Amino acid sequence: MWYFCVFYHRLLDFRKPEVEALAEMFGAFDHSNDNVDEENQISNGGPRNHSLKWRLPCNHHQDTPFHYVDLPSEEIARSIAQRSILVKGMYELWGEGSSYEELEESIKNYPDDRKLPYLATGTTFKVSVDCFGKAMSSSEQQERIKSMAYIPFQGRVSLKNPEHKFWLMETDDYGKNNGLPPIIERRIFFGREVGAADRSLLPTYQLKSRTYLGPTAMDAEMAFLMANQALVTNAKLVYDPFVGTGSILVAAAHFGAMTMGADIDIRVVRDGRGPDCNVWSNFKQYGLPAPLTLLRADNNLPPWRTGLKEILDAIICDPPYGVRAGGRKSGGRKLLKGTVSPYTVPEDKRIGHIPSTASYCLAECIHDLLDLGSKMLVMGGRLVYFFPVLHDDDSSSSPNFPEHPCFELVASCEQILSFRYSRVLLTMVKIRPYSEELEEAAKIKHLEFKENHLKWMEDGNLHSAVFTPSDQLVGGVDKTKGKDSNKPRYRGKYV
Repeated sequence: MWYFCVFYHRLLDFRKPEVEALAEMFGAFDHSNDNVDEENQISNGGPRNHSLKWRLPCNHHQDTPFHYVDLPSEEIARSIAQRSILVKGMYELWGEGSSYEELEESIKNYPDDRKLPYLATGTTFKVSVDCFGKAMSSSEQQERIKSMAYIPFQGRVSLKNPEHKFWLMETDDYGKNNGLPPIIERRIFFGREVGAADRSLLPTYQLKSRTYLGPTAMDAEMAFLMANQALVTNAKLVYDPFVGTGSILVAAAHFGAMTMGADIDIRVVRDGRGPDCNVWSNFKQYGLPAPLTLLRADNNLPPWRTGLKEILDAIICDPPYGVRAGGRKSGGRKLLKGTVSPYTVPEDKRIGHIPSTASYCLAECIHDLLDLGSKMLVMGGRLVYFFPVLHDDDSSSSPNFPEHPCFELVASCEQILSFRYSRVLLTMVKIRPYSEELEEAAKIKHLEFKENHLKWMEDGNLHSAVFTPSDQLVGGVDKTKGKDSNKPRYRGKYV
C-alpha cells in the first residue's frame, strides 16, 4: 500500500536510505526467495536486491519533503515513523489537489470502507494544519479546518489525546527564490496519521547539554542516523574503534544495543576530565547501560586474539581523516629512556605512561577498518562510517569509494560541509565470510585505491585542500607544499 511520507527538510541525501534501512529492520522485504549460494550466505540484515518503491506528488521536485512510499503494512509504516530521525510522519492519504475544491472531490472519492472506521461515533479525533514554504496564522488554520466540514466526523474532538489524528498539509507556490525545492503550483494534502517521529529525542541528547565533549564529538542527530543505518536493535553488539567521547555509542545504547569502544588516546578512555566527566558519565547522564568495555587500542594493531571471529553485529565510527583531527597509530621514533626497539615499556614505567604514536594516513586507516569488519562482523553485519570527499568544479565523474570483497555498499549519503569539502556516510553489509584468499584480494584493492588517491590522502593534504585558498591549490593539493606535480591527482568531482 502507498503511504504518504513527510520528511523534515534537512540532510536530504540521508532521507530515503534511512527509511529503506528501517524497512529492512522491520521486515518490509520478503527474503524467502533470495537466491544465495553457500559462499554468499546472508543472514538477517544482509544485502538485498530489494528497494522500496517511491514516487513524487504532482509537480514536485525530488528534494521535496513529500513522497509516496510503498510499504507492506500500516504496522511497518508506523514503526518506521516512530524510529526514524528524518521522517516527520507517515500518513494514509485520503485526498490531494491543487485547490480546496479538488481536495474535496478527491476525499469524497476515497473509498468509504477506508474512511468510515475512523469517523464513527465513539471515536475521538483531532485535525491539525501544517505548512511547507510559508507561515499560516492561527485564524487561517481555523478557517482551513472549518472548510473540511464536508467530512462526516461522528466522533468527539480531543485536542490532548485523540484516538485518530488527521493532518491538512499545504505547500506554497514557490515563485520566489527562497532556497526551497521548486513547485509549479501549490498542493494540498489531507490524510490520517499512521505514525509520527519522537520529537523529544534530539533535544534530550543534544550536545550542548552533554557532560563530556571533545572537538570531534558526533552530533546527536547524525549519531542516531548512523545507528539506524546499522540496524541497531536490542541486544546487538556494536563497536566503535574510534570511540572518542562516545557519542555514537550513546545513540546505539539508546536503541538497546550492547556497546564496546576503543581509542588510541588512553587519556580519553581512561581519564576524561575527571571522575565525573568522562565517557562513562555520558551514559550515566542519560540512564543508559554503560559500555561493556572501553579499550586503549590501535586500529592498526587490533587487540583481538587469534581465531576470534564474527562477534560484532555492527561497527559504527567516524575515522580520523585529518580535517579536525589526524589519525594516529602505534609507533614513532621517540623511545622512552631505557627501552629498546621494538618498543617495550619497562615495568617500572608502565603506570601513567602514554605510548608514542605516529601518523596514520586515511587509506591505511580505511583498509584496516575494512579488514576488521571482514573478520569480526557476523554475516549480514553492517559497517557504517564516514569518508571524506573533495569537490572539483572541472569534473563530474562518479564517486570512488573503498571496496572489499567481503562487503557490499548498500547506501552512500553525502553531507555537504563547504563548497570544496563533503563527507559521505557509507553503509556496507558483510556478504561473504572472511578467508585468506579474500584477504589477499582486499590487499590488491587497497593498493589500487591508495595509488589512485595518494596525493590527497597523504598526511596533511586533506586538511590543506579544505582550508587553503583556492588560488593556492593545484589538483586539490596545496601547491605551496612542494608536491611533485607529476604524481596522480585525485579524479573527478569526488575523490
